[in-house]
Amino acid sequence: MLQTIKDFYLSTGFASMTIYQGIMIFISFVLLYLAIKRGFEPLLLIPIAFGMFLSNLPAAGLMAPPVYDADGHVAQLGGLLYYLYQGNKLGIFPPLIFLGVGAMTDFGPLIANPKSLLLGAAAQFGIFITFLGAIASGLFTPAEAASIGIIGGADGPTAIFLSSRLAPHLLGSIAVAAYSYMALVPVIQPPIMKALTTKAERQIKMKQLRHVSKLEKIIFPILATLIVSLIVPPAAALVGMLMLGNLFRESGAVSRLTDTAQNALMNIITIFLGTTVGATATAEAFLNVKTLAIMGLGVIAFAFGTAAGVILAKVMNKFSKEPINPLIGSAGVSAVPMAARVSQVVGQKENPSNFLLMHAMGPNVAGVIGSAVAAGVLLSLFGGF
Repeated sequence: MLQTIKDFYLSTGFASMTIYQGIMIFISFVLLYLAIKRGFEPLLLIPIAFGMFLSNLPAAGLMAPPVYDADGHVAQLGGLLYYLYQGNKLGIFPPLIFLGVGAMTDFGPLIANPKSLLLGAAAQFGIFITFLGAIASGLFTPAEAASIGIIGGADGPTAIFLSSRLAPHLLGSIAVAAYSYMALVPVIQPPIMKALTTKAERQIKMKQLRHVSKLEKIIFPILATLIVSLIVPPAAALVGMLMLGNLFRESGAVSRLTDTAQNALMNIITIFLGTTVGATATAEAFLNVKTLAIMGLGVIAFAFGTAAGVILAKVMNKFSKEPINPLIGSAGVSAVPMAARVSQVVGQKENPSNFLLMHAMGPNVAGVIGSAVAAGVLLSLFGGF
Protein backbone atom coordinates (compact mmCIF):
# COMPACT_ATOMS: atom_id res chain seq x y z
CA MET A 1 0.00 0.00 0.00
CA LEU A 2 2.80 2.42 0.93
CA GLN A 3 4.61 1.55 -2.28
CA THR A 4 1.46 2.30 -4.25
CA ILE A 5 1.13 5.68 -2.59
CA LYS A 6 4.82 6.36 -3.21
CA ASP A 7 4.51 5.39 -6.89
CA PHE A 8 1.49 7.65 -7.26
CA TYR A 9 3.34 10.55 -5.66
CA LEU A 10 6.33 10.04 -7.96
CA SER A 11 3.98 10.20 -10.95
CA THR A 12 2.65 13.61 -9.93
CA GLY A 13 4.09 17.00 -10.76
CA PHE A 14 4.86 17.66 -7.10
CA ALA A 15 7.69 15.12 -7.17
CA SER A 16 9.39 16.58 -10.25
CA MET A 17 8.83 20.32 -9.77
CA THR A 18 12.04 22.35 -9.63
CA ILE A 19 12.58 25.69 -7.94
CA TYR A 20 12.99 27.27 -11.39
CA GLN A 21 9.63 26.02 -12.56
CA GLY A 22 8.13 27.42 -9.36
CA ILE A 23 9.68 30.81 -10.11
CA MET A 24 8.27 30.79 -13.65
CA ILE A 25 4.80 29.90 -12.38
CA PHE A 26 5.05 32.79 -9.92
CA ILE A 27 6.08 35.14 -12.76
CA SER A 28 3.09 33.98 -14.78
CA PHE A 29 0.83 34.85 -11.83
CA VAL A 30 2.39 38.33 -11.65
CA LEU A 31 1.71 38.86 -15.35
CA LEU A 32 -1.87 37.68 -14.91
CA TYR A 33 -2.28 40.17 -12.08
CA LEU A 34 -0.91 43.01 -14.22
CA ALA A 35 -3.19 42.06 -17.11
CA ILE A 36 -6.40 41.51 -15.12
CA LYS A 37 -6.06 43.98 -12.26
CA ARG A 38 -3.96 46.69 -13.88
CA GLY A 39 -5.24 46.34 -17.44
CA PHE A 40 -1.79 45.92 -19.04
CA GLU A 41 -2.56 44.68 -22.58
CA PRO A 42 -4.95 42.01 -21.22
CA LEU A 43 -6.00 40.68 -24.63
CA LEU A 44 -2.53 39.26 -25.20
CA LEU A 45 -0.90 39.31 -21.79
CA ILE A 46 -3.49 36.95 -20.30
CA PRO A 47 -2.95 34.23 -22.96
CA ILE A 48 0.84 34.77 -22.80
CA ALA A 49 0.90 34.49 -19.01
CA PHE A 50 -1.33 31.42 -18.96
CA GLY A 51 0.73 29.78 -21.71
CA MET A 52 3.82 30.39 -19.56
CA PHE A 53 1.98 28.84 -16.61
CA LEU A 54 0.96 25.75 -18.61
CA SER A 55 4.38 25.07 -20.12
CA ASN A 56 6.08 25.21 -16.72
CA LEU A 57 3.75 22.73 -15.06
CA PRO A 58 6.02 19.76 -14.27
CA ALA A 59 5.34 16.48 -16.08
CA ALA A 60 2.43 17.97 -18.05
CA GLY A 61 4.42 17.97 -21.30
CA LEU A 62 2.21 20.48 -23.07
CA MET A 63 5.17 21.78 -25.11
CA ALA A 64 6.90 18.42 -25.48
CA PRO A 65 7.78 17.50 -29.08
CA PRO A 66 6.71 14.13 -30.48
CA VAL A 67 8.96 11.11 -29.92
CA TYR A 68 9.92 9.02 -32.97
CA ASP A 69 11.00 5.37 -33.09
CA ALA A 70 13.94 3.97 -35.04
CA ASP A 71 11.84 3.73 -38.21
CA GLY A 72 10.84 7.38 -38.06
CA HIS A 73 7.28 6.70 -36.94
CA VAL A 74 5.65 8.67 -34.13
CA ALA A 75 6.00 6.62 -30.96
CA GLN A 76 4.50 9.30 -28.72
CA LEU A 77 2.54 12.37 -29.70
CA GLY A 78 3.73 15.82 -28.68
CA GLY A 79 1.87 18.14 -26.36
CA LEU A 80 -1.09 20.26 -27.40
CA LEU A 81 0.79 23.57 -27.25
CA TYR A 82 3.68 22.12 -29.27
CA TYR A 83 1.37 21.59 -32.24
CA LEU A 84 -0.38 24.94 -31.85
CA TYR A 85 3.03 26.61 -31.68
CA GLN A 86 3.73 25.56 -35.24
CA GLY A 87 1.47 28.44 -36.30
CA ASN A 88 4.09 30.80 -34.87
CA LYS A 89 7.10 28.78 -35.94
CA LEU A 90 5.88 28.65 -39.53
CA GLY A 91 5.02 32.35 -39.56
CA ILE A 92 1.24 31.89 -39.89
CA PHE A 93 -0.30 33.56 -36.83
CA PRO A 94 1.36 37.03 -36.93
CA PRO A 95 0.32 37.79 -40.56
CA LEU A 96 -3.24 36.71 -39.71
CA ILE A 97 -3.19 39.15 -36.78
CA PHE A 98 -2.14 41.81 -39.30
CA LEU A 99 -5.13 40.86 -41.43
CA GLY A 100 -7.39 41.76 -38.52
CA VAL A 101 -5.43 44.91 -37.74
CA GLY A 102 -5.78 46.05 -41.34
CA ALA A 103 -9.53 45.49 -41.24
CA MET A 104 -9.74 47.77 -38.19
CA THR A 105 -7.36 50.50 -39.41
CA ASP A 106 -8.27 53.75 -41.11
CA PHE A 107 -5.31 54.93 -43.20
CA GLY A 108 -7.17 58.14 -44.01
CA PRO A 109 -5.03 60.38 -41.74
CA LEU A 110 -1.86 59.02 -43.37
CA ILE A 111 -3.24 59.52 -46.90
CA ALA A 112 -4.41 63.04 -46.01
CA ASN A 113 -0.96 63.94 -44.67
CA PRO A 114 1.69 61.80 -46.42
CA LYS A 115 4.46 63.64 -44.54
CA SER A 116 3.43 61.70 -41.45
CA LEU A 117 4.97 58.64 -43.11
CA LEU A 118 8.35 60.19 -42.31
CA LEU A 119 7.42 60.36 -38.63
CA GLY A 120 6.43 56.70 -38.65
CA ALA A 121 9.76 55.88 -40.26
CA ALA A 122 11.73 58.00 -37.78
CA ALA A 123 10.23 56.17 -34.83
CA GLN A 124 11.79 52.95 -36.16
CA PHE A 125 15.16 54.49 -35.32
CA GLY A 126 14.81 52.84 -31.91
CA ILE A 127 14.89 49.43 -33.58
CA PHE A 128 18.33 49.93 -35.09
CA ILE A 129 19.81 51.72 -32.06
CA THR A 130 18.72 48.80 -29.89
CA PHE A 131 20.09 46.34 -32.44
CA LEU A 132 23.50 48.01 -32.16
CA GLY A 133 23.22 48.08 -28.37
CA ALA A 134 22.45 44.36 -28.26
CA ILE A 135 25.47 43.63 -30.46
CA ALA A 136 27.69 45.84 -28.31
CA SER A 137 26.62 44.00 -25.15
CA GLY A 138 28.39 40.90 -26.39
CA LEU A 139 25.52 38.71 -25.22
CA PHE A 140 23.73 38.27 -28.52
CA THR A 141 24.37 37.17 -32.07
CA PRO A 142 23.34 39.54 -34.90
CA ALA A 143 20.16 37.52 -35.50
CA GLU A 144 19.27 37.64 -31.81
CA ALA A 145 20.03 41.37 -31.68
CA ALA A 146 17.75 41.97 -34.67
CA SER A 147 14.92 40.16 -32.89
CA ILE A 148 15.44 42.25 -29.76
CA GLY A 149 15.64 45.51 -31.71
CA ILE A 150 12.22 45.02 -33.25
CA ILE A 151 10.73 45.57 -29.77
CA GLY A 152 11.27 49.26 -30.53
CA GLY A 153 8.60 49.10 -33.22
CA ALA A 154 6.01 48.65 -30.45
CA ASP A 155 4.29 46.05 -32.59
CA GLY A 156 3.80 42.70 -30.85
CA PRO A 157 2.90 40.54 -33.88
CA THR A 158 5.90 41.89 -35.81
CA ALA A 159 8.21 41.12 -32.88
CA ILE A 160 6.81 37.59 -32.69
CA PHE A 161 7.06 37.11 -36.46
CA LEU A 162 10.72 38.15 -36.61
CA SER A 163 11.77 36.37 -33.42
CA SER A 164 10.18 33.10 -34.51
CA ARG A 165 12.35 33.24 -37.63
CA LEU A 166 15.63 34.54 -36.25
CA ALA A 167 15.72 33.65 -32.53
CA PRO A 168 12.90 31.27 -31.53
CA HIS A 169 14.67 30.43 -28.26
CA LEU A 170 14.22 34.08 -27.19
CA LEU A 171 10.62 34.36 -28.33
CA GLY A 172 9.06 34.21 -24.86
CA SER A 173 11.36 36.84 -23.39
CA ILE A 174 10.96 39.16 -26.38
CA ALA A 175 7.17 38.82 -26.43
CA VAL A 176 6.83 39.51 -22.70
CA ALA A 177 9.10 42.57 -23.03
CA ALA A 178 7.29 43.87 -26.12
CA TYR A 179 3.78 43.62 -24.68
CA SER A 180 4.81 44.80 -21.23
CA TYR A 181 6.34 47.98 -22.63
CA MET A 182 3.45 48.49 -25.05
CA ALA A 183 1.17 48.56 -22.03
CA LEU A 184 3.49 51.11 -20.43
CA VAL A 185 3.47 53.52 -23.39
CA PRO A 186 1.37 56.07 -21.41
CA VAL A 187 4.06 55.95 -18.69
CA ILE A 188 7.21 55.82 -20.83
CA GLN A 189 6.40 58.37 -23.51
CA PRO A 190 5.13 61.56 -21.77
CA PRO A 191 8.37 62.37 -19.87
CA ILE A 192 10.38 61.99 -23.08
CA MET A 193 7.89 64.09 -25.07
CA LYS A 194 7.95 66.89 -22.51
CA ALA A 195 11.74 66.83 -22.15
CA LEU A 196 12.23 67.31 -25.91
CA THR A 197 9.60 70.00 -26.52
CA THR A 198 8.85 73.47 -25.23
CA LYS A 199 5.49 74.51 -23.82
CA ALA A 200 4.87 76.63 -26.92
CA GLU A 201 5.54 73.64 -29.19
CA ARG A 202 3.17 71.43 -27.23
CA GLN A 203 0.44 74.07 -27.65
CA ILE A 204 0.69 74.19 -31.45
CA LYS A 205 -2.66 73.71 -33.18
CA MET A 206 -2.68 71.87 -36.47
CA LYS A 207 -4.89 72.53 -39.47
CA GLN A 208 -7.80 70.14 -39.96
CA LEU A 209 -6.99 67.23 -42.28
CA ARG A 210 -8.52 67.18 -45.74
CA HIS A 211 -11.25 64.75 -46.70
CA VAL A 212 -9.94 61.48 -48.19
CA SER A 213 -12.05 59.94 -50.96
CA LYS A 214 -13.13 56.32 -51.05
CA LEU A 215 -11.12 55.78 -54.25
CA GLU A 216 -7.94 56.92 -52.49
CA LYS A 217 -8.60 54.54 -49.62
CA ILE A 218 -9.11 51.63 -52.03
CA ILE A 219 -6.00 52.38 -54.09
CA PHE A 220 -3.75 52.88 -51.03
CA PRO A 221 -3.57 49.24 -49.76
CA ILE A 222 -2.94 47.93 -53.28
CA LEU A 223 -0.23 50.49 -54.02
CA ALA A 224 1.38 50.16 -50.57
CA THR A 225 1.60 46.37 -50.93
CA LEU A 226 3.16 46.68 -54.38
CA ILE A 227 5.78 49.24 -53.39
CA VAL A 228 6.78 47.68 -50.06
CA SER A 229 6.89 44.14 -51.45
CA LEU A 230 9.09 45.18 -54.36
CA ILE A 231 11.51 47.08 -52.11
CA VAL A 232 11.55 44.63 -49.16
CA PRO A 233 10.22 41.22 -50.33
CA PRO A 234 10.47 39.56 -46.86
CA ALA A 235 7.95 42.12 -45.55
CA ALA A 236 5.31 40.99 -48.07
CA ALA A 237 3.62 38.53 -45.71
CA LEU A 238 2.99 41.12 -42.98
CA VAL A 239 2.24 44.10 -45.22
CA GLY A 240 0.21 42.01 -47.66
CA MET A 241 -2.10 40.69 -44.95
CA LEU A 242 -2.34 44.14 -43.34
CA MET A 243 -3.41 45.69 -46.62
CA LEU A 244 -5.74 42.84 -47.56
CA GLY A 245 -7.64 43.41 -44.32
CA ASN A 246 -7.73 47.15 -45.05
CA LEU A 247 -9.01 46.51 -48.58
CA PHE A 248 -11.83 44.41 -47.10
CA ARG A 249 -12.74 47.41 -44.95
CA GLU A 250 -12.45 50.17 -47.53
CA SER A 251 -14.02 48.37 -50.47
CA GLY A 252 -17.36 48.19 -48.67
CA ALA A 253 -18.14 45.10 -50.77
CA VAL A 254 -17.31 42.32 -48.30
CA SER A 255 -18.79 43.31 -44.96
CA ARG A 256 -18.90 39.66 -43.82
CA LEU A 257 -15.18 39.21 -44.46
CA THR A 258 -14.41 42.50 -42.76
CA ASP A 259 -16.42 41.48 -39.71
CA THR A 260 -14.74 38.06 -39.57
CA ALA A 261 -11.25 39.53 -39.87
CA GLN A 262 -11.96 42.18 -37.21
CA ASN A 263 -13.65 39.91 -34.71
CA ALA A 264 -13.86 36.10 -34.93
CA LEU A 265 -10.58 35.41 -36.75
CA MET A 266 -8.67 38.08 -34.83
CA ASN A 267 -9.87 36.71 -31.49
CA ILE A 268 -9.12 33.08 -32.34
CA ILE A 269 -5.61 33.81 -33.60
CA THR A 270 -4.92 36.06 -30.59
CA ILE A 271 -5.70 33.16 -28.26
CA PHE A 272 -3.48 30.71 -30.15
CA LEU A 273 -0.63 33.18 -30.70
CA GLY A 274 -0.55 34.50 -27.14
CA THR A 275 -0.82 31.11 -25.44
CA THR A 276 1.86 29.44 -27.56
CA VAL A 277 4.25 32.39 -27.33
CA GLY A 278 3.93 32.30 -23.55
CA ALA A 279 4.52 28.56 -23.63
CA THR A 280 8.02 29.13 -25.03
CA ALA A 281 8.98 30.94 -21.80
CA THR A 282 10.20 27.86 -19.99
CA ALA A 283 12.52 28.14 -16.99
CA GLU A 284 15.55 27.17 -19.09
CA ALA A 285 14.82 29.81 -21.75
CA PHE A 286 13.63 32.63 -19.48
CA LEU A 287 15.64 32.63 -16.27
CA ASN A 288 18.99 33.91 -17.48
CA VAL A 289 21.04 37.07 -17.97
CA LYS A 290 19.81 37.45 -21.54
CA THR A 291 16.23 37.94 -20.38
CA LEU A 292 17.28 40.76 -18.07
CA ALA A 293 19.25 42.32 -20.92
CA ILE A 294 16.24 42.05 -23.24
CA MET A 295 14.02 43.83 -20.71
CA GLY A 296 16.58 46.62 -20.37
CA LEU A 297 17.10 46.96 -24.12
CA GLY A 298 13.33 47.07 -24.59
CA VAL A 299 13.13 50.30 -22.60
CA ILE A 300 15.94 51.77 -24.70
CA ALA A 301 14.10 50.77 -27.88
CA PHE A 302 10.89 52.54 -26.85
CA ALA A 303 12.74 55.62 -25.59
CA PHE A 304 14.80 56.12 -28.75
CA GLY A 305 11.81 55.42 -31.01
CA THR A 306 9.74 58.03 -29.20
CA ALA A 307 12.56 60.56 -29.14
CA ALA A 308 13.39 60.15 -32.84
CA GLY A 309 9.78 60.78 -33.87
CA VAL A 310 9.50 63.91 -31.71
CA ILE A 311 12.84 65.32 -32.91
CA LEU A 312 12.00 64.79 -36.59
CA ALA A 313 8.60 66.45 -36.06
CA LYS A 314 10.40 69.47 -34.52
CA VAL A 315 12.68 69.66 -37.57
CA MET A 316 9.76 69.33 -39.98
CA ASN A 317 7.91 72.09 -38.14
CA LYS A 318 10.79 74.48 -38.89
CA PHE A 319 10.42 73.97 -42.63
CA SER A 320 6.71 73.31 -43.00
CA LYS A 321 4.24 75.94 -44.20
CA GLU A 322 1.58 74.39 -41.97
CA PRO A 323 2.38 74.11 -38.23
CA ILE A 324 3.27 70.65 -36.93
CA ASN A 325 2.94 69.82 -33.25
CA PRO A 326 6.05 67.75 -32.36
CA LEU A 327 3.99 65.63 -29.96
CA ILE A 328 2.51 63.68 -32.88
CA GLY A 329 5.99 62.38 -33.70
CA SER A 330 5.90 60.14 -30.64
CA ALA A 331 2.94 58.29 -32.16
CA GLY A 332 5.25 56.85 -34.82
CA VAL A 333 5.80 53.83 -32.60
CA SER A 334 3.07 51.50 -33.80
CA ALA A 335 1.20 50.89 -30.55
CA VAL A 336 -2.15 51.59 -32.24
CA PRO A 337 -4.08 53.58 -31.10
CA MET A 338 -2.49 53.97 -27.66
CA ALA A 339 0.48 56.06 -28.80
CA ALA A 340 -1.82 58.43 -30.71
CA ARG A 341 -3.98 58.83 -27.62
CA VAL A 342 -0.89 59.70 -25.56
CA SER A 343 -0.11 62.51 -28.03
CA GLN A 344 -3.67 63.76 -27.66
CA VAL A 345 -3.62 63.63 -23.85
CA VAL A 346 -0.26 65.40 -23.49
CA GLY A 347 -1.30 68.05 -26.02
CA GLN A 348 -4.63 68.72 -24.35
CA LYS A 349 -3.01 69.17 -20.96
CA GLU A 350 -1.11 72.12 -22.43
CA ASN A 351 -4.05 73.43 -24.47
CA PRO A 352 -7.53 72.04 -23.68
CA SER A 353 -8.84 73.21 -27.06
CA ASN A 354 -6.19 71.27 -28.98
CA PHE A 355 -7.21 68.06 -30.75
CA LEU A 356 -4.24 66.07 -32.04
CA LEU A 357 -5.71 62.56 -32.18
CA MET A 358 -6.42 62.38 -35.92
CA HIS A 359 -3.11 64.07 -36.75
CA ALA A 360 -1.29 61.57 -34.51
CA MET A 361 -3.06 58.63 -36.17
CA GLY A 362 -1.11 59.35 -39.37
CA PRO A 363 2.31 58.60 -37.85
CA ASN A 364 0.71 55.87 -35.73
CA VAL A 365 -0.54 53.78 -38.66
CA ALA A 366 2.61 54.66 -40.61
CA GLY A 367 4.51 53.07 -37.74
CA VAL A 368 2.68 49.79 -38.34
CA ILE A 369 3.95 49.77 -41.92
CA GLY A 370 7.37 50.97 -40.80
CA SER A 371 7.84 48.20 -38.25
CA ALA A 372 6.85 45.59 -40.84
CA VAL A 373 9.35 47.06 -43.31
CA ALA A 374 12.07 47.13 -40.62
CA ALA A 375 11.33 43.47 -39.84
CA GLY A 376 11.61 42.66 -43.55
CA VAL A 377 14.98 44.42 -43.77
CA LEU A 378 16.34 42.56 -40.74
CA LEU A 379 14.96 39.28 -42.03
CA SER A 380 16.64 39.80 -45.38
CA LEU A 381 19.95 40.60 -43.67
CA PHE A 382 20.00 37.80 -41.09
CA GLY A 383 17.38 35.29 -42.20
CA GLY A 384 19.06 33.87 -45.25
CA PHE A 385 16.92 35.65 -47.83
